[in-house]
Amino acid sequence: MANNGKAWSPYMAGALAGLVSIGSVWFTGKYFGASTTFVRTTGMLEKLVSPERVSQMEYFIKEVPKIDWQSMFIVGIFLGALISATGDSSFRLQGVPTLWEQRFGPSKIKRGITAFLGGIIAMFGARLADGCPSGHGLSGSLQLAVSGYISLACFFIGGIIMARLVYAGGDR
Repeated sequence: MANNGKAWSPYMAGALAGLVSIGSVWFTGKYFGASTTFVRTTGMLEKLVSPERVSQMEYFIKEVPKIDWQSMFIVGIFLGALISATGDSSFRLQGVPTLWEQRFGPSKIKRGITAFLGGIIAMFGARLADGCPSGHGLSGSLQLAVSGYISLACFFIGGIIMARLVYAGGDR
């Protein structure tokens, strides 16, 4: 674990993530996943405006808008990251990450728009694939599914390619 301002050991963090995934299956009978929570939350918000429309949508008949274990998983990710960052003194509020600022400048609006559009693309891909990277990659590999390992490989390769394209010529 983190101590004296040092980063967590990736081996310890990986082992703890493995224990959490085992606990998830043990207690809930569910593997890791997160993208459905965002869709369900959207459905809950839309129910406030047009409940009859939501009740007729085929997707929301299958994925009933509700707060469930995945919602708590998302809250836990946030709280766990916050505890980890404050525990090793690495937490800081920063509108524009240093590496982004070096490459694209200090504009918070430009960074916000880019992050928002990236989120839309990522969520569209997750819904198109009927699951998110954690669902397909992490949970799939835990089940020894070939598709899980292929997903993980593709996520890493895609991440490396995008990082090189976006941050080419940067210090890192």
